[in-house]
Amino acid sequence: QVQLVESGGGSVQAGGSLRLSCVVSGTTFSGNAMGWYRQAPGKQRELVAGITSDGKTEYRDSAKARFFISRDNAKNTVSLQMNSLKPEDTAVYYCNLRSNWVSFRFLNGYWGQGTQVTVSS
Repeated sequence: QVQLVESGGGSVQAGGSLRLSCVVSGTTFSGNAMGWYRQAPGKQRELVAGITSDGKTEYRDSAKARFFISRDNAKNTVSLQMNSLKPEDTAVYYCNLRSNWVSFRFLNGYWGQGTQVTVSS
């Protein structure tokens, strides 16, 4: 059974930083792509950042130069370092595991339970 467990969410003031982590079990972590998505109330789930099994990264435009995704295959963990946070970053953040063959544009694969990130102005 594939499980993804996120941690690291919370509340922070604008300009602050948070680091999200996701531990994966029940599957071969190193051979899959990993992503972080978010969903704000009343909005669709959207890609924040993705990383393939060979380390190629992809970010939404608003996250570039502020957010950084990384993976540690030895620990079956993917992380998202979020800096210079803005109120519009407020959302539930979800960890995602998928095949390398499926574009991050599509909602696909396995999901964690989500972790709330709240940024106040």
